[in-house]
Amino acid sequence: MVTIAINPYLDRNFAPVHEEITTDKLSVIGELPLELSGMFIRNGPNPQWKPIGQYHWFDGDGMLHGVQISNGVATYRNRYVQTAGWKKEREAGKAFWSGFLEPPQMDNPHGPGKNTANTALVWHAGKMLALNEGGKPHAIKLPELDTIGEYTYNGKLVSAFTAHPKVDPVTGEMIFFGYSPIVPPYLQYSVVSAQEELLRTVPIDLPIGVMMHDFAITENYTIFMDLPLTFNLKRAQRGEPVMMFERDRSSRFGIVPRHGDNSNIRWFESSPCYVFHTLNAYEEGDEVVLIACRLSSTNLLISSDSQPDPDADIPRLYRWRFNLSTGTVHEEMLDDVVSEFPRVNENLLGRQTRYGYTNKIKYTPVPLFESIIKYDFSSGKSQIHQHGRGRYGSEALFAPRPGATAEDDGWLLTFVYDESSNTSELVVVNAQDITAEPVARVIIPQRVPYGFHGTWVAGK
Repeated sequence: MVTIAINPYLDRNFAPVHEEITTDKLSVIGELPLELSGMFIRNGPNPQWKPIGQYHWFDGDGMLHGVQISNGVATYRNRYVQTAGWKKEREAGKAFWSGFLEPPQMDNPHGPGKNTANTALVWHAGKMLALNEGGKPHAIKLPELDTIGEYTYNGKLVSAFTAHPKVDPVTGEMIFFGYSPIVPPYLQYSVVSAQEELLRTVPIDLPIGVMMHDFAITENYTIFMDLPLTFNLKRAQRGEPVMMFERDRSSRFGIVPRHGDNSNIRWFESSPCYVFHTLNAYEEGDEVVLIACRLSSTNLLISSDSQPDPDADIPRLYRWRFNLSTGTVHEEMLDDVVSEFPRVNENLLGRQTRYGYTNKIKYTPVPLFESIIKYDFSSGKSQIHQHGRGRYGSEALFAPRPGATAEDDGWLLTFVYDESSNTSELVVVNAQDITAEPVARVIIPQRVPYGFHGTWVAGK
């Protein structure tokens, strides 16, 4: 008897859902706080057709799952992000593009690749954008979650658009970048005003194309990460991977004034590593401080018998201190617990925060989030909210209580999947009492597959 291996990213709660639904009042276990008013939205991969070739978790079409909360009542809806590629495949009734693990389809009559818009979301200047770092953002109508279309800042967008732009909570500016794997400039840096005007785009010199998934900002600086996950066509011509982690290359962190350019960026070298996601950064005296989830190396969640690093793709929370006066770098591990998808109270992004939140990982062998960790950087201690046996979460977002004065006065929101019942919930946790049971569990009428990043949009 032949056993056919099932792709783990198409199985169990990684498997897609295909029905787009809209609900009325949802059942709630516990009680939704009356002050909690707004919309929780999460993006993630959800292939609409059977994939071509090998499927990776990064490949699926973007699907938005939104829970709107007002006066203690919640409603739910989910919608595909209707990109140009999604529309072509919808009309044909089949997939046209292979994914991340396959060679680029340069001879594909529909184009070499598809913008899936499946990774993250940003709310800026009254507009919601669905993001994928390989292409243009897509504007989304709220609360309907309908796709308006590609958004290019009146044609001024000349680069790709990171999945992790940063919105300064004080100035209202949005800072983003785009990287190019093969063709220079390998990095372009942009700033958008609070009034939604793309003010400037400047090239930043890199010696080679690298996968730069995230970055960070402080009050006055932007921090780029030139890490040794490189793209190399010559390597591919030798039959080696076009993208590979090079252990003999140092990590470089570039610090540039927010409205600076390549002429005044300063580079700091550190040990080889990779960072998918930053938690926050801030200035302290002569130092710029960065907190992020660090991996000693990465194979992009692709199992490999030839991977000699036992810690590959094992993220742990680290802190770097870059001294602008002496040029020195200090790197330290803050916790040896394996966790990812870090977040803070976004009202303090770019400023020093006392608290940060990550998700503790259990490998099965695919990564699942079994609990939420709350870090107190002042005391050096942490607390954990357990989802429970056979229950696994998504990224936990912080929703501040209106009028709050304490940094952690608010709630953590995340989708949680229960394996025993094959059902999903939106779980609401009091961030000041994280070890307690959730204050509310909103029962979602259909399964919400594991996904990537989301956002909380306060108010109506």
